[in-house]
Amino acid sequence: MTDQVEQEKVIDGKRLAEESETGSRVLSGKTGLFIRWFAIIMSCFQLYTGFFGELPGYKQLSIHLFFAMVLCFLCFPLSKKSPRGRLTVPDVVLAVLGGAAAIYVFANYEHWVLSQGDAAVYDIVIGGALMIFILEATRRSVSPMLPVITLVFLFYAYAGPYIPGELAHRGFRVSRIIDHIFMSGEGLWSIPLRVSATFVFLFVLFGALMDKTGAGEYLINLSFASMGRYKGGPAKAAVVASAAMGSISGSSIANTVTTGSMTIPLMKKVGFKPHAAAAVEVAASTNGQLMPPIMGAAAFIMAEMIGISYFEIVKAAFIPAVLSYTAIFSIVHLEAVKNDIRGLTKAETPPLWKTFISGMHFLIPLAVLCFLLLVFFWTPTTSASWAILVGLLVAAGNNVARTAYIFPRWKAQGIASADPAYQHYTQNPDGFAWRRTRSELLDTLETGARNMAGVAAACACCGIIIGVVTLTGLGLKMANFIVYLAGGKLFLTLLYSVIACIILGMGLPTTATYIVMAAMTAPAILTLSENMALGIPIIAVHLFVFYYGIVADDTPPVGLCAYAAAGIAGSDPIKTGWKSFRLDLAAFTLPFMFIYNPKLIMHNTNWTELIYIIPVSILGMFCWSVFIQGHWIVKTYLWERIAFLGLAFLLVNPSGMIIAGFHISPHIAKAVAIAAMTLFYFRHRSRKMEAAAAATPAISV
Repeated sequence: MTDQVEQEKVIDGKRLAEESETGSRVLSGKTGLFIRWFAIIMSCFQLYTGFFGELPGYKQLSIHLFFAMVLCFLCFPLSKKSPRGRLTVPDVVLAVLGGAAAIYVFANYEHWVLSQGDAAVYDIVIGGALMIFILEATRRSVSPMLPVITLVFLFYAYAGPYIPGELAHRGFRVSRIIDHIFMSGEGLWSIPLRVSATFVFLFVLFGALMDKTGAGEYLINLSFASMGRYKGGPAKAAVVASAAMGSISGSSIANTVTTGSMTIPLMKKVGFKPHAAAAVEVAASTNGQLMPPIMGAAAFIMAEMIGISYFEIVKAAFIPAVLSYTAIFSIVHLEAVKNDIRGLTKAETPPLWKTFISGMHFLIPLAVLCFLLLVFFWTPTTSASWAILVGLLVAAGNNVARTAYIFPRWKAQGIASADPAYQHYTQNPDGFAWRRTRSELLDTLETGARNMAGVAAACACCGIIIGVVTLTGLGLKMANFIVYLAGGKLFLTLLYSVIACIILGMGLPTTATYIVMAAMTAPAILTLSENMALGIPIIAVHLFVFYYGIVADDTPPVGLCAYAAAGIAGSDPIKTGWKSFRLDLAAFTLPFMFIYNPKLIMHNTNWTELIYIIPVSILGMFCWSVFIQGHWIVKTYLWERIAFLGLAFLLVNPSGMIIAGFHISPHIAKAVAIAAMTLFYFRHRSRKMEAAAAATPAISV
């Protein structure tokens, strides 16, 4: 009975994730078939332009938005009370009108280009209608908060003369606002939608392919095989699996449900409390957006906004991602040590070598992607397109191998495998490889497009916000305001930016949070850096904003990952969210570290320095974990806990120490910190031995 309840929780969690990503409507018959093939055509269009080049100008964006608008209105219902098993008349009408407004630029491209700055009345009407459709599509597919914030920005553009203080401006007519947002490349058709229509779609499609062909399950099994038998093994496997899954999916909600459906029940089984098991999965999955080579849509938008290659983003994000996962892994380990939580038994753990060999072919597409992206320096669009093609060839080869060799051998030996593919093979072995490959291909194309519909709508919504910022000069006004409010102090400027990111990010997805904050708060940090000649690299500032958008993503009371994981674990979502926030505090402090120490993002450094910086910083993250848990080998005293906090900052911070007016070099400071860690280790080990001796009953003579 308990297993049945656990299975129902997993199914509910998966359903919540699927509804948030692909829409809650499950349609059958001709309507379902139409949506399936409409999504497949969208993916085929994106693949075609990935291989043979994008359409000129903004035509690519117009077609991309056309597909997204139709899918948003057909797949996401008007409200929770709307029917899930059928379409309503308003949905169909909105899909037709929204799609028509989006395709207008493609169908009338020459007129649209020549009319910029002098738009006809019908251009303004169509542009205004499209903006309304985008707001509604975003409300349905992403969150009501983003359209509300967009409306606030639009109101600001109109009501400028009535706004007091430094943020006031001369104000603009409604027609002028629509003209700037719809008829130029600085609003709706700006960087967010451009990146959505090129890089992001193909990487989401690549993640869908890896999931549909079994790569995700392979990575999870490999994580269990490598980590399962250690203390708190399922939790450690969850961290490793989420890091691996995050590197190919870039989606925190998909990561949470894919890995959590296996890891959370096992974490509970070995002794983790339900909310703790769910929180581990949430923290690890959310940080998957930090893990190269695929870091979510915001990373691609960042590359475009600051005008650098995606390789530079990946390089800069690598060490912070490793440190973030080191902290989560260490906290999980100390939690298991503190509560004496066992690992999996040998019978419960898959064999490591056999598991590794069984799915090595799944690593080929990922290796190709990394090689083309990071070695050949191909564009993300081209790299992802070829990686998808290689992934399809690997999937086809895998299905042929199973049909020709593996499944016949299992059948001859009478092996009763629970593998769904094997069950299908036994029912109808003729043409299995072709049927399986075709199914994986079509499911990938459909899932990729449906996953992207909400992302495209959110990017279009963010484009409207950017249009207001460029029209009114709000970005510069806000930057000057924050610098003034902080009194020219870097730390306070960073702190105000963090507060803004957290507040805004609790109601928005990571991508939207990053775009808004990159337009509003990043200029403040850069302005202060220029005024004070601090030399903070632009990539550090944008990664700073990016990180806090991610931290906000799992911060209560809003955080879809926490709700999905809590559904699987049967825990309180708010309690789960606060626990995951605590586990994620390393990501909360790391951005300050790489602002003050850009070497952590490989800025102006070399391999000799990195060989020293990385292991020392990892030790610092472990000290941070001891501070969070209040436990190492034994429970720490309060003063020890505070000391470990100091050691953590000392090991990660490059500045060294100032004692009695004398500056101690960072190398000496780090040596002192390592020596202190060593003393703490022997002290804790001695205390544990004394406690064990005291607990041993005396032997009477």
